[in-house]
Amino acid sequence: MNIELIPLQQHGDERGLLVALEEQHNIPFSIKRVYYLYDTLQGIRRGFHAHKKTRQLAIAVKGSCMFHFDDGRQTKEILLDNPAKGLMIEPEMWHEMYDFSQDCILMVLADDVYDESDYIRNYQEFIERIKNENS
Repeated sequence: MNIELIPLQQHGDERGLLVALEEQHNIPFSIKRVYYLYDTLQGIRRGFHAHKKTRQLAIAVKGSCMFHFDDGRQTKEILLDNPAKGLMIEPEMWHEMYDFSQDCILMVLADDVYDESDYIRNYQEFIERIKNENS
């Protein structure tokens, strides 16, 4: 399973830090949608889906959270806790987010607008799709 953490260049001095996000530069796709999650209650898991074609990059701009990834063959847990690192979420990768710190703000950049038909929200359907593609 190839999970990619993309370093985001920080610029700063004694006044503070700045990270610029530029499509096709440090973001490996055209940005069509930006959304963020915040005030997630303790013990809540989010996500529970995969995308058929949408690519995303998640950035914990404040605080931290855990990601659970499942490609249908293996699973991996990743801590996202650095606003200067972006976590790629490739298509056909089941993902869940959990253990949100109280101050967590999780921003996600996507290469497409919201389209419900792009979501695989049933885990068994996801496994069947992966199995059929690999046979």
